[in-house]
Amino acid sequence: MRKLSLLAVTILLAGCGATKNVLTADKTPVLAVLDLKNVVDDKVAVTVDAGAFTADEVSFFIPKTVPGTYSTDNYGQYIEGFKALDYDGNELAFSKKDDNTWTISNGRNLDKVTYYVNDTYDTEGEVKDKVFSPSGTNIIAGKTFMLNLHGFVGYFGGLKEVPYELSISRPEALQATTSLTPKKLESPVANVDVFTADRYFDVIDNPILYAKPNTETFEINGITVTLSVYSPSGIYSALSLRDRMEKMMGAQKTFLGEINGTKIYNILLYLSTMEADDASGFGALEHHTSTVVVLPEAMTKDRLEQAMVDVVSHEFFHIVTPLNVHSEEVQYFDFNDPKMSQHLWMYEGTTEYFANLFQIQQGLIDEADFYERMMGKINNAKAYDDDMSFTEMSKNILVEPYEKNYANVYEKGTLINMALDIQLRELSNGDKGVLWLMKELTKRYGNNTPFKDDELIDEIVAMTYPEIRVFFDTHVIGNTPINYNDYLKKVGLKTALVEQETGYFLDGDNPFIDVEQGDENVVFIRKGIQLNSFFNGLQAQGGDVIKSINGTPVTLASIRSIIGQSFAWSPDTEIKMTVKRGEEELELEGKVGNPTLSIETITPIADASADAVKLREIWMKGK
Repeated sequence: MRKLSLLAVTILLAGCGATKNVLTADKTPVLAVLDLKNVVDDKVAVTVDAGAFTADEVSFFIPKTVPGTYSTDNYGQYIEGFKALDYDGNELAFSKKDDNTWTISNGRNLDKVTYYVNDTYDTEGEVKDKVFSPSGTNIIAGKTFMLNLHGFVGYFGGLKEVPYELSISRPEALQATTSLTPKKLESPVANVDVFTADRYFDVIDNPILYAKPNTETFEINGITVTLSVYSPSGIYSALSLRDRMEKMMGAQKTFLGEINGTKIYNILLYLSTMEADDASGFGALEHHTSTVVVLPEAMTKDRLEQAMVDVVSHEFFHIVTPLNVHSEEVQYFDFNDPKMSQHLWMYEGTTEYFANLFQIQQGLIDEADFYERMMGKINNAKAYDDDMSFTEMSKNILVEPYEKNYANVYEKGTLINMALDIQLRELSNGDKGVLWLMKELTKRYGNNTPFKDDELIDEIVAMTYPEIRVFFDTHVIGNTPINYNDYLKKVGLKTALVEQETGYFLDGDNPFIDVEQGDENVVFIRKGIQLNSFFNGLQAQGGDVIKSINGTPVTLASIRSIIGQSFAWSPDTEIKMTVKRGEEELELEGKVGNPTLSIETITPIADASADAVKLREIWMKGK
């Protein structure tokens, strides 16, 4: 999610660029050649040959933005040594318009373009606006290649709708996992994989993971699923993760019922060492028939499996929306001048809601877990602008101030769907909910039939009830925050404050402290979070730099030891903490006490009506 997160969409791409480039032979494939055997300075050589051109000027593009990322990444900045060659191998003059566009003036003599590709994982620790790892690229010669192909293969102006043929030479020990169609060859060449695609979108919609064989394949209600794992230390195998994935995806298919988006699905799992030159953005990017997942290899098996369940379930549910149900802005997406849809409340919000709802409906989590997840969404959403129109934010997501609110599509977007689901259940006496709505929209539209962006909500209202118009006008198009208790009350629930035990410095996996990036001698109390009774009792504040505890200077190394010692503290243990607040140094002291945190949670209403309890059961269990 852009959390891990993110996500491709079904697109029937229209040609872009002012100049039409016409091939002499209609539908002649664009030939792209990638050399993974002879990596030079951590770069892969690429050749793209589209045949003969009849235009004087030809433009070549590498995507600026790709569907599902909702960010401007300029993949062309990772291209080096670009050359345009004529049929005799001579270099042609070209101009570079921007990071992602090269224009060749003598187009009629153009044979092909060649260039080298740098991977994005290497630079994630060095650049401010880094590419989200699941949509990025990785090159480790002889060991692994993460080929999100929008970072390797470009397109010529006007030729996004012609077929592509990819020829990839690879090290003998590595195996490709992809949903691309292998080409049947009369005389195959050893260690050269050849794939075909109907158009440029199908190239970028089908990433490839090259790694030593580490795969498992299983069947889920008519879907052939392949799990491929790259584990640098070899501690995780596809076999060790198969059971949890198989159970999870079986539950998802049961939840979706008759919605069928694909016959094959590939999960490409890349586990990062978390070193400076490796992936640091964790989550996933979805495609029609696959997903790229990036997670830390250092995670325990239980945590890795749960992360896989949460992340992969989200990506798989994208087969509903936007892969099947989407607007013209998505269908005719322009990689280098994108126009965004106003319906992220559905593309990401509905998808993330389903990723949680199916787990309670299919018995993978219990009610308490589900309440905790929804309450977490409510609390997380508070970090964003709650007075911002969701449709306006969605349409303008690539620019500020909307871009910095992007992650709210996973928080408030989920809650919009929760409230909508509850209201639909109430109005229909339990018969209809958001899943019913998406099934109906899938029947109406589907893979290659987009809706008009400004007509979807009218259609939803026509399919449902007038009250739904009020909901959208007020809380989705409008900027009025949702009072979640108004909707929870309909199903006999409410939010309430409870005291929860924590550690002194940690709340489970969530620390109250952090270390200054690049300086392990600076340990500080985190800003913008709720502190527990331990820090509040000492009158510590977010942003305070901890200089010493009980006379021990605090560094990253020493704080680990102090945290270990804290497990043996009693409530009467005395503590003296020296902190630096701004330019002032302060002595904070007192007893450590029993650390607790006041948290808001969702809990049943004791005297809820029988009708509310019944509606809750239908909503949460799908009965």
